[in-house]
Amino acid sequence: MKRHVSGYVDTILAEGDEPLSNPSNNAYFGDILEKRLSRRGMLKGSLATVIAGLMATKFPLNSAFAAQGGVSSPSIGFAPIAVSAADSVTVPDGYRVQNFIPWGTPIGGDMPAFALGASGDDQGNQVGSHHDGMHFFPLEGSSTEGLLVLNHEYVEPRFMHAAASGLSLDRNGFPQHEDGSRDADQVIKEMNAHGVTIVRVRQGESGEWEVVQDALNRRITAQTAMRISGPVAETDYVKTKYSPEGTMTRGTLNNCAHGVTPWNTYLAAEENWSGYFANQDADIDRSQARYGIQTRDTGRYQWHRADRDDEMFTRFDASSKGASAADDYRNEPHAFGWMVEIDPMAPESAPVKRTHLGRFAHEGVIFAPAIEGQPVVAYSGDDARFEYIYKFVSSQPYQAATADGSLLDEGTLYVAKFNEDGSGEWLALAPGQHGLTPDNGFVDLADILVNTRSAADFVGATKMDRPEWGAVDPATGQVYFTLTNNTQREEGDEDPANPRANNSFGHIIRWQEAGSHAGERFEWDLFVLAGDHQDSRDLAGDSLDDESIFASPDGLWIDPDRRVWIQTDISESVMNEGIFEVFGNNQMLVANPETGEIKRFLTGPIGQEITGVITTPDQRTMFVNVQHPGATTTAEAFANGSFSSHWPEGGSAIPRSATLVITREDGGVIGA
Repeated sequence: MKRHVSGYVDTILAEGDEPLSNPSNNAYFGDILEKRLSRRGMLKGSLATVIAGLMATKFPLNSAFAAQGGVSSPSIGFAPIAVSAADSVTVPDGYRVQNFIPWGTPIGGDMPAFALGASGDDQGNQVGSHHDGMHFFPLEGSSTEGLLVLNHEYVEPRFMHAAASGLSLDRNGFPQHEDGSRDADQVIKEMNAHGVTIVRVRQGESGEWEVVQDALNRRITAQTAMRISGPVAETDYVKTKYSPEGTMTRGTLNNCAHGVTPWNTYLAAEENWSGYFANQDADIDRSQARYGIQTRDTGRYQWHRADRDDEMFTRFDASSKGASAADDYRNEPHAFGWMVEIDPMAPESAPVKRTHLGRFAHEGVIFAPAIEGQPVVAYSGDDARFEYIYKFVSSQPYQAATADGSLLDEGTLYVAKFNEDGSGEWLALAPGQHGLTPDNGFVDLADILVNTRSAADFVGATKMDRPEWGAVDPATGQVYFTLTNNTQREEGDEDPANPRANNSFGHIIRWQEAGSHAGERFEWDLFVLAGDHQDSRDLAGDSLDDESIFASPDGLWIDPDRRVWIQTDISESVMNEGIFEVFGNNQMLVANPETGEIKRFLTGPIGQEITGVITTPDQRTMFVNVQHPGATTTAEAFANGSFSSHWPEGGSAIPRSATLVITREDGGVIGA
């Protein structure tokens, strides 16, 4: 939910985001940045010099990657576009866009057509809603045919049900009976619109892409049976009435970004899952309270109040009702907050929740390039305010011939500590290390992982400004993370070393590991401070200009040629208003990692966020997602049938999340 800070809305929080739940006294990244700048001895009036000095550090190349060949600066060959507030998608001259697989597109079963009156079961055979992280898995190396796998973060119920027509519903609202209960089939439809879509797609002779009916097509939803693996499996923390042995659970929720393993499977991130649960217990321990679950009889969509007595619904009430955890669903929230591994090529396989990657609000996960005989390394951000950045290092080495998800079940989970002198260290979250002992409240590894946030608090990790997507430079090994914003600093507290009060615009951090990615030390700096023409700085210390201003960096991807693709998520509550008016609708830009040059590549329709980006292997087709167009529609306007967006169909149609297919008219590489 949005939270008011210093007299205006905290724009980093979108609908359904968990409330602030970090009570620790750990160092805050903004304070560390202040001290670092102060140590550089910068004087008043030298803002450009301050930022240039901070950001101009050139990291040494990681030898493991430099040995693969010379590092070249990528070309960015298109003419940048202007900001836009139109209800359309704009790309540079020489590019074309196809709107593809909007919510409700049939992919399986009897291929049920999209309709507001479609049933919950129909939705289980259709593309889900609120498209987010995404990857293209080529079939036999093809760039014209493959599996498109995409997350569906959440839903906007008012746009999903025919029964919602004419009701005064805001973007959180949903139809319900007078007694507060909900229609069971509507709940099933919402559950089935969550999760992940796997769909075979191909480029036709005309150049347009199309859905292919195939046995590989499937939906993974909030109801899909899943296996629990790693140190938490079979422990008391995840034993429920559904799985008294603690080995299974049902469904995945609020899947934001994703990851792709070196063995070519897909990882869906469970981000803001806690709001789905009610819990009426008077005392709620850290395993839920530290994730935002409070004593309450409500959930985000009230799924537990469906008008059918079935555990598929009642499991979203985590209250203690039985004699033990095996008699109720008090532990159901412990089965969420993980990374979920899915094998797109094995449609009969059950998804697996990999618990050694930690439990928190995963934005996504990124892997360092796998090196034969060395550990697998993966990074993940906890997308909540004042939370942390994590790294997992496997115990066993990567062997391409035999690698599989079991590599993620044994290893060490670390959390990042950023120091004011530009150095950093990875703190192990492991039994006996850094005081994580039974005497200090951490019984064993499973306890540490179920309570990842509490363990990170205890060891002294650095509180960050909502770590979002990450990316690894394929040539230098540098790791990039988007940090959406920081509104902690009040008006009047700014100084030359802390130039922005109420910093609503965010920034991108990057670091170089010492030695290999598995190391425990790193050096960090900033890549860009987002903002308007005055309140921003690029890598050279200059303000961003008309072709490069942006706010609230979120999505991030570095393509094989090293172009850094940046996607924005300005909250729909402030989009095109006040200090955010200058940015227009959310957008996607591309940056040069060497020079810091940034150009705007794409703007989206009204009320949406731009998220999810990947190309085919030949880089001649790009897929980008548009999530929640029309979310700026007010409750009154919705009741009158007047929506702020009608994208992608236009006319009077309801808005629908969808994927963009972007190609060049000359068939060239995207962005070059």
